[in-house]
Amino acid sequence: MGVPHFKNYLMDMDGVLVRGRTAIPGADAWIAHLNENNIPYLVLTNNPMYTTRDLAYRLQSAGLQVPLESIFTSAMATARFLHAQRPEGTAFAVGESGLTNALYEVGYIMTDQNPDYVVLGETHGYNLEQITKAIRLIAAGSRFVATNPDPSGPSEAGLVPACGAMAALIQAATGEAPFYVGKPNPLMMRTALNYLGAHSEETVMIGDRMDTDIISGVSSGVSTILVLTGVTQRHEVVRFPYQPSHIIDSIADLIPKQEG
Repeated sequence: MGVPHFKNYLMDMDGVLVRGRTAIPGADAWIAHLNENNIPYLVLTNNPMYTTRDLAYRLQSAGLQVPLESIFTSAMATARFLHAQRPEGTAFAVGESGLTNALYEVGYIMTDQNPDYVVLGETHGYNLEQITKAIRLIAAGSRFVATNPDPSGPSEAGLVPACGAMAALIQAATGEAPFYVGKPNPLMMRTALNYLGAHSEETVMIGDRMDTDIISGVSSGVSTILVLTGVTQRHEVVRFPYQPSHIIDSIADLIPKQEG
C-alpha cells in the first residue's frame, strides 16, 4: 500500500532534501511538484545559524527552488516562543544572524544588561568570553532558553560542538537547565503548523531521524514518514517505542508516478 497524499507537508532538510550541499536524487522533482500544485509545505531545520535567505540560497544552489517563506528554523520557533511568553522583551543572544534576526523581527532588544532571557544558539566558533557572560547573567536571574538540543553537528573538517553541548556546559556551571525549543520538543512542530496555518490531522512530517523528526511528529499528532537517506536505517526502527506512519527509501518515492 502506498503513502497517501496529504494537504500539508513538513520536511526536515539535511538527510531528506540534501546531503551537505548536494541534493538527494529526486528532491528537486518533489519540490517542483509541491510548488507547481500550490501544496503548502515547510522545510524545517534545527540549525539556528542561518537566515531563511541564506538557507533558500543554499537549497537553490543545490537545484531546489524553495522560497524564503517555506523555510522554518529553530531560531524562528525560539523567537516566536519568547514573543508569546514576554512580548518585546530583552535577550542576550549567543549565535549568528539567523538567531539575532529572528529575535529582532519579533521586537526583541539585544542587551547584556539584566536581560529577560539568555538565548543560546549556535555559532561558527563559540567564544569563551560570551559563554562566561551567559553563565553570569543566568546565575544573576536571566531565564535560560536554547534553540535546539543537538550536541554536535557536521562540518567540512569533521564533528563540531553544537548547541546542546554548550548548553550542558552552561547548565553545569549554573545549575540551571535550559528550555529547548527545537526538535524533538513538539513545540517546534506546533509553531511550524501555526506558521503554515495547517491542522495536524491534514499534515505529515518527513524526516530521517527517529529521535528528533519522528518523535516530534508523533508528539504533535501529525502523521510521519521516515526516509532512509539520512541517519536512521530500516533495521534500527523496530527498537523505538514509537513508530513512523510510513517508511520509504527516499523523498523521490513521494513523487506522483505520472510526474516522476
